[in-house]
Amino acid sequence: MAAAAVGLGNLWRFPYMVGENGGGAFILAYLCMLVVVALPIMMLEVGAGHLAHGSVVRTFGRLRHWGRPYGWFIVLLTVLITSYYLVITGWTLGYSVAAVGLSLEPFDRFTSGFKSVWYFLAAILLAMLVLIRGVTAIETVSKFLLPMLAAMVCGVAIFAQTLDGQAEAWSFMFDVRWAELSRPGLWVLALGQAFYSLTIGQGYLITYGSYIPPTARVPRASLVVAGSQVTISLLAGLMIFPFVFTFGHDPAGGSHLAFTVLPGVFADLAGGSWLAIAFFFMFFAAAFSSCLAGLKVVISALSDELGLTDRHAVFLTCGLLAVLGLPSALSYSPVSLSVGSVPFLQFVDQVGGTNVVIASGAIGTALFCWFVPRARLASWLGLRDPRLARVMVALGRGLPLFIALLLTARTLMAGG
Repeated sequence: MAAAAVGLGNLWRFPYMVGENGGGAFILAYLCMLVVVALPIMMLEVGAGHLAHGSVVRTFGRLRHWGRPYGWFIVLLTVLITSYYLVITGWTLGYSVAAVGLSLEPFDRFTSGFKSVWYFLAAILLAMLVLIRGVTAIETVSKFLLPMLAAMVCGVAIFAQTLDGQAEAWSFMFDVRWAELSRPGLWVLALGQAFYSLTIGQGYLITYGSYIPPTARVPRASLVVAGSQVTISLLAGLMIFPFVFTFGHDPAGGSHLAFTVLPGVFADLAGGSWLAIAFFFMFFAAAFSSCLAGLKVVISALSDELGLTDRHAVFLTCGLLAVLGLPSALSYSPVSLSVGSVPFLQFVDQVGGTNVVIASGAIGTALFCWFVPRARLASWLGLRDPRLARVMVALGRGLPLFIALLLTARTLMAGG
């Protein structure tokens, strides 16, 4: 679960969302939404998987007969997100190879040909080889990659604090412009990032919760995972923004911020080639572990619901993702596939990574809290205090209304 949560949502998405949405104000709103809303929902989803011991489709199917279509909706959402996740994973793989070969190039040159497409397909192939060996292989890979990832993030972040832009980066990240907090749109984006980074509403937590041993304590496991991903997110900001400000780049550089800024930075630093190898391998480790988690959600659903063997489900899933991810890969190629002026990959992330993820998390939580008895919810979570169970139920039942009001306020203020 930690490998699923700690990934591109922290190292790729969090810095560019912070850069585009006001720095410290966004971080404060994100932390508030994570603690107050996202963490309790995370516990519910992990607890549901822990109790049901099945795929996301089977878990919601046990609530009500019409819960099964919603389970399939989550699987489709996971397919959508994983389709462009694999493209970015391909970028990290391509830059890792280039770093080892001492041939790093700017992002616009990297995407001037079809490298985005070829490395996307290579990422799918590598994932398929691991997935064929099953969940044990995923756990083994994650136990190796996650500590290495944390060590590399810490190392590069410490180095970044020696740069001239360190003070400006800290000011950008931790000085809050309080007027920004009055914007409902900021809170919507912060909630979306909290859901995205904890993989809420995407089936990851339910699927991996089903593998947790019966003796495990769900709240403690959830706190460990949430604490890990928050730490990595903040370290990612402290790692990237000193480079951004030292070398005069725009922090609102968009979804390819890290790939635009850092290749040139590493070329100008003493020992930058070694730093580049460590950084981009770390990026690949984070991306690859998250992709494995997303693919496993889909594979589990296909195995449970269609009666496929795991091997056949792996082949079907990877083939499907190869087709669906191709438009995102082509959006950063000479084809420049876009929706309006927005690259197709970034458009899919803006729609699926914020709005749809928020809606999915709210609907799933409401289903749990309206149709599962409070005592059973408490047993899922290991809650002995009935007052905590009442708070969780009230939160889950009221979440769709809260989100509807927040989205309405954003729309009204945008229109004004």
